[in-house]
Amino acid sequence: MRRSTAPTSGVKGGSKTGRSPVDRGRTGSKHHLITDATGIPLAVTLTGGNRDDVTQLIPLLQAVPPCGGKRGRPRRRPDVVLADRGYDHDKYRRLVWGLGVKPLIARRGTEHGSGLGTQRWVVERAFAHLHWFRRLRVRWEIRDDIHEAFLTLGCALICWRRLNSTIAH
Repeated sequence: MRRSTAPTSGVKGGSKTGRSPVDRGRTGSKHHLITDATGIPLAVTLTGGNRDDVTQLIPLLQAVPPCGGKRGRPRRRPDVVLADRGYDHDKYRRLVWGLGVKPLIARRGTEHGSGLGTQRWVVERAFAHLHWFRRLRVRWEIRDDIHEAFLTLGCALICWRRLNSTIAH
């Protein structure tokens, strides 16, 4: 399970936009995405550019749908969550453990080279696939529900393309 964010500019404003601390105060939105180990999107949310990433960790984990597989009750949560330094907070680590998920989150203030990047590229690739769609690369919609609908549609198209390519081979 991977977790990351990517900023998109909110050109026309609207709700779920905010002043970005890294983009000279321009308003923008963030996409928060959780994928499986192969890069298939499982859940996605949209927040303002001024929101902390860590606040979306628990809602995103709770948004993952049940996964079928072995006989018995379907799984509701992943075993492990990999995340970058933006999600490092002791309170949220305890909450993630409380959900029965092991957090592998890089610590703030430590040097780089934790080794998580060798596995986090999967979610970065999922963001690249998501931002191939022009409507998601730059946010032009004022209404956040329309942008979230395009975001969900983009995730569905990524899943469909992945399934279509595996069936064809």
